[in-house]
Amino acid sequence: MENHEKFMRRAIRLSEQNIENELGGPFGAVIVKDGLVVAESANKVIIENDPTAHAEVSAIRLACKALNTYDLSGCVIYTSCEPCPMCLGAIYWAHIDKIYYANTKADAAAIGFDDHFIYDEIGCEMNDRKLPFVQLLRDEAQSAFKRWQGENY
Repeated sequence: MENHEKFMRRAIRLSEQNIENELGGPFGAVIVKDGLVVAESANKVIIENDPTAHAEVSAIRLACKALNTYDLSGCVIYTSCEPCPMCLGAIYWAHIDKIYYANTKADAAAIGFDDHFIYDEIGCEMNDRKLPFVQLLRDEAQSAFKRWQGENY
């Protein structure tokens, strides 16, 4: 039987250790499969100079390596905070079965980690987004998609 509180406490402890060791933001994540920890990570954005190295994404990368797959079906993630849009996308792409979280996105916003603007941007039409989107060379780019589908062109 899985011990959800035990795994969540581990994710929370990772977030605390990250602050204690001055390694980065207060976020931790643990990925579990069949009741066993497959991977865990704290936020590594600062120490790796990588804006995508959130705890959840870092844990997903480690879990994929440990299990030698990009499909984490059958896994559960415990995260010290409700995932941001990037991490949520990564969790869906990894096919993780369930998310357990502790702090909310409102809690994160209250300490300076506000991702509300990203949720707003996702709902905007391309031309209404703050970051300019310019489509270029779609016809040429289609060749890779056709090759992927095995089409002759």
